[in-house]
Amino acid sequence: MTASREVLISLLRLTQTGRISRDSVQRDSRVPMQVLNRQLSDLSEGDLIKENAGSIELTPSQRIRIAFLAIRAGADFERVCAMLSWSEFERMAADAFGLNGYEVIKNFHFKYGSRRWEIDIVAFEKPSIICADCKHWKHGWRRAATVKAAQAQADRAEAFTQALPGYKQKMKLDGWQTARIIPMILSLAAGPVKFFDGVPIVPVLQLQDFIYELPANDHLLKSFCQTKLSLAADLRRFVK
Repeated sequence: MTASREVLISLLRLTQTGRISRDSVQRDSRVPMQVLNRQLSDLSEGDLIKENAGSIELTPSQRIRIAFLAIRAGADFERVCAMLSWSEFERMAADAFGLNGYEVIKNFHFKYGSRRWEIDIVAFEKPSIICADCKHWKHGWRRAATVKAAQAQADRAEAFTQALPGYKQKMKLDGWQTARIIPMILSLAAGPVKFFDGVPIVPVLQLQDFIYELPANDHLLKSFCQTKLSLAADLRRFVK
């Protein structure tokens, strides 16, 4: 388990700057080459690394999965998270929504009341709009942090809901008469609770399952409804 963990950590550390070689992983992890070769073969078969002409590279999605495996193998949470960028996490989340038929906008800015607001990911498929907050992982989840994040995201989603009528001409969501806005939190690892006051806290590797099970879990989710819409699914002009 220790050798496996060290190889995973080395892969994360070294691929921050691009492609790497097996030799560089062996030097960094200090595991025997025979052990390294066996583990890299397993990772390749599991589509967790890409190897071509003797070089290894990881996509953002693969780096997220490697990070998750390293933590599960006992690696320090903060040590692993320091090797990941926020954009990698955001990209994986956006890809998961996109693969399930959602239109996605990252870093959506809007104004409501006297404030300017930002939502990390707005994913929408008629009639639902999911407002996701991607939590970076410099520290492990604690209950107080989870509660605070969920409350803040519910406030953002409510403000977003109230702002929609004022944006309806520019947003052009054709055929939308109503919209259901759902706040959620995305994290790397599972938090101490799965829901807080109806706001789901979803590990990014479970996002696919969450989207698939969304209809069945509908009654568990906090949501806000906007009924004054006649809009088309194109929010891109609002991204700054």
